[in-house]
Amino acid sequence: MGEEPIKKISENEPFHFDCQREVPCFNLCCRDLNKFLTPYDIIRLKNHLNMPSRLFLERYTETHIGPQTRLPVITLKSGAGNERECPFVTPFGCSVYEDRPSSCRTYPIIRILSRNQESGERRIQYALLKEPHCRGFEQSRQVTAREWMTGQGLDPFNEMNDLMMGIISLKNRNMPGYLNDDVKRLFFTLCYDMDAFRAGGCKSGGRFIEIPDSVIDDDTNLLRFGMAYLEQNVFSITV
Repeated sequence: MGEEPIKKISENEPFHFDCQREVPCFNLCCRDLNKFLTPYDIIRLKNHLNMPSRLFLERYTETHIGPQTRLPVITLKSGAGNERECPFVTPFGCSVYEDRPSSCRTYPIIRILSRNQESGERRIQYALLKEPHCRGFEQSRQVTAREWMTGQGLDPFNEMNDLMMGIISLKNRNMPGYLNDDVKRLFFTLCYDMDAFRAGGCKSGGRFIEIPDSVIDDDTNLLRFGMAYLEQNVFSITV
């Protein structure tokens, strides 16, 4: 039997891996695309491209409804052609590398966040994903999961993505099943369309949401405010 594709590891357990142009599989992981984007991914990408969020969403993404959460989820559109390449990949690598999505940064590590429902205590576990095409594990470089996360600049991504997972968990617990169109639009705007949110195009319960001056000019703080609004005013209500 072959090696299992997913192997649990501890935070400080060393493994061999490297990803750079000299590795034979360079750019292969940017094909056959099925990539979800988190709200913070979208902020980083649209700002890197100097685009309004609505234009970025229209040009580069597709919107779906999660089969379990019933919330809007965003995926990256693949480029034209049978290989379904990432629209940002080039023969020389990623053209948005400094602001690439969190899933690209984390690979080949799987980061699993769980929370004790009684105590609220968080637990983070790690695993390695070994796919047949990837030759990175044949390289001499040795790192740990913690070193990889730090080297890939994942701390701000993990922070914001963990907040998002908290919102999803709260929704699933208090408002399981389908949502009405108003709530779905509200969630979409507060999480994915920061520029529309900032412009005042977001209503809740028939009233415009007032944005504090302290967060209105910063996308990340505006996203935090929007997620806090969802937590406190939308999904905290038990149905």
